Amino acid sequence: MPAEDPQTFVNDLVASHGTQLRRFLLRRVRNVADVPDMIQEVYLRMLRIQNVDSVRSPEAYLFTVARHVVQQHTLAQSATPPSSELARMLNDRGGETHGDPALEVGAHECLEQLQSALDRLSPKVRATFLLSRRDGLTFDEIAVQLGTTRHMAKKYLMKGLTKLRIGLEEAE
Repeated sequence: MPAEDPQTFVNDLVASHGTQLRRFLLRRVRNVADVPDMIQEVYLRMLRIQNVDSVRSPEAYLFTVARHVVQQHTLAQSATPPSSELARMLNDRGGETHGDPALEVGAHECLEQLQSALDRLSPKVRATFLLSRRDGLTFDEIAVQLGTTRHMAKKYLMKGLTKLRIGLEEAE
């Protein structure tokens, strides 16, 4: 029996598990627009397999690769500064500028302090904090996204909250 080439291997996986993979990723990412790029990344990684005959369970391998892509995506998202998102949310008040200028300056300074404190967190701690507080995920969901345990997700969040509190207190 001749060895299967990676292209045929991936084509067969797309045909048999493409819809499942899309659903798998949709359940795990916040931004639906990221899913097509993530699917492409999964398939590119599958194409790099040197000996496809050595893969005993193609479906399990596909979803393991997909889980790794989700983890890397989540860490990359947590590394991007959320201050622009926070600032955009504050500015999306419909163009209202009749507020107290002192309050607006205070809010801007608070955002800068928060961003500075977030920048000092490690990637996993920052990701856990953002997934919990910004995205509202549970510890179990965070553990799945980061490829860790529920216990470690709790530990990361506690560490993040402590460091953020200390960082914000020092800024005052």
